[in-house]
Amino acid sequence: MILARVDGMVVSTVSHPSLRGCRTVICQPLDEAGRAEGAPILALDPHSAGQHQRVLVSTDGAATRRLVGDPRSPLRNSVIAVLDETS
Repeated sequence: MILARVDGMVVSTVSHPSLRGCRTVICQPLDEAGRAEGAPILALDPHSAGQHQRVLVSTDGAATRRLVGDPRSPLRNSVIAVLDETS
């Protein structure tokens, strides 16, 4: 699992058939202090996380493929939780 921040949404005119109708977001991985760490990743988002919300991203490709119902789907990551803000 990766702690990340949603930085944008992917919009495309052509996509793999397994991803049609699915929301894909750009997530920036974060370190323990909440600072950006590494390169952004793409993730399937069945929870409709908002811009700049913190999320937990699963890197279990098999679970993501089961979620879209296609064993050949190219997307590996999926948002599994939207985190509440702490004060």
